[in-house]
Amino acid sequence: MLRERDVGHRVVVRRVVGLRAGRPVYSDALGELVELTETYLTLTTRQGRLRVPLAEVHRAKRVPADRRPSVTAVTELELAADEAWPAPTRARLGDWLLRAADGWTGRANSALPVGDPDRPLPSALDAVERWYADRGQPALVNTPLPLAAPVGAELDRRGWDSRPPVLVQTMPLAALIAATGGPADLAAAPGGWVVELAAAPSDDWLAVAAGRKGDLPEAARHVLTAVDQVRFAHVYDGSTLAAIGRGTVTGSGRWLGLCLIEVLPAARRQGLATRVIRALADWAAEVGATDAFLQVEQRNTPACALYRKLGFTTHHTYLTRISPLTPAPSPC
Repeated sequence: MLRERDVGHRVVVRRVVGLRAGRPVYSDALGELVELTETYLTLTTRQGRLRVPLAEVHRAKRVPADRRPSVTAVTELELAADEAWPAPTRARLGDWLLRAADGWTGRANSALPVGDPDRPLPSALDAVERWYADRGQPALVNTPLPLAAPVGAELDRRGWDSRPPVLVQTMPLAALIAATGGPADLAAAPGGWVVELAAAPSDDWLAVAAGRKGDLPEAARHVLTAVDQVRFAHVYDGSTLAAIGRGTVTGSGRWLGLCLIEVLPAARRQGLATRVIRALADWAAEVGATDAFLQVEQRNTPACALYRKLGFTTHHTYLTRISPLTPAPSPC
């Protein structure tokens, strides 16, 4: 039988769904175990969330993890994420992307080594270091794993450090909408909260984002707003902003990207993060998106627990690698 440690893993459940000629009829379900209580278990399946009373469970066990995502799948998702967080200064090194945004966030100020850099790997990383040195910035490289494992090995040889692992998590958009409740009344949610979606962030929204991400230079405003399809969620308690969120639709219209889901301390533990996610999911579905993704630090246990409960699973991970030294800009 399953135990608490199995939460977050893929499981197969055989359950009793009826009787035929006096004998039980069984049905099997495969999905990620997102909740286990004394009376029921909850799975996220391809068809959505499935809650099964333990009294109906005949047998349940963990199954081996799916094979790793393909190179193409990781590349496509990484490029959709880059489109959702667009650095204002950009260049290419073969297929690799070089990105800078006045130092605001690691994602917008790092190289993305997907594809062929059109030169040997050591020469490519030398060029990355020069590009960032010319801008007076430390060189950062985001290494999606396992896709960029050879890049990571070369950076290890060079003595580069790394930031905590980041989980890139995904789920079908229809399942996300199902997981966040019935039809949402976003204009006037229960409890007096008001959820609004806007094409541009308010000053209050930006102030909350600045509190989480640091001061907002002009480059930061570009990163936040320079996406064709973007919405900024504002949750108000009267005239007071209580929570924010940002959603983008990128990757040829497939992917809803969720980020900056933030609830102010006085309004926490009231389900506002889920309301924000639902509002953005409904909007994305209306414009044709079919899947959702987000990026969350593995050490952010409260956020990981929320996303796991909603049904997100880890597609792949990445590390942000940091040059041990900031070289001086080149003279040319």
